Amino acid sequence: MPVYGDGMQIRDWLFVEDHARALYKVVTEGKLGETYNIGGHNEKANIEVVKTICALLEELVPTKPEGVDEYQSLITYVKDRPGHDVRYAIDASKIERELGWKPEETFESGIRKTVEWYLNNKEWWTRVLDGSYTRERLGNN
Repeated sequence: MPVYGDGMQIRDWLFVEDHARALYKVVTEGKLGETYNIGGHNEKANIEVVKTICALLEELVPTKPEGVDEYQSLITYVKDRPGHDVRYAIDASKIERELGWKPEETFESGIRKTVEWYLNNKEWWTRVLDGSYTRERLGNN
């Protein structure tokens, strides 16, 4: 699992279904021409997210691939890309104040649901990785 630099870049994490609910709220109730930032109130360093995923895998998939003692041993630090932002910050107070939207999922519940989805949908992501999903979508079987 490659991690840029030291992994201390901070991002605001939001569960995908919360994001979809926020978009729907903006489209159906937002004021025309207004801008609404959508955020999860979950600022985490990238390495913290990766380690959380590893801990979930320890719990959900205790039988590891051969040669792997613990999932965290799969983390590798790679050269950071030039100009990589250290922090992305979102002020999502307007969408909560004006439209009454806030995330339903915490970081912990959202990341667990995400990891579980990937574990339960291996056929889909394997096809994405091997390119067959894209070829099928483009009609290039």
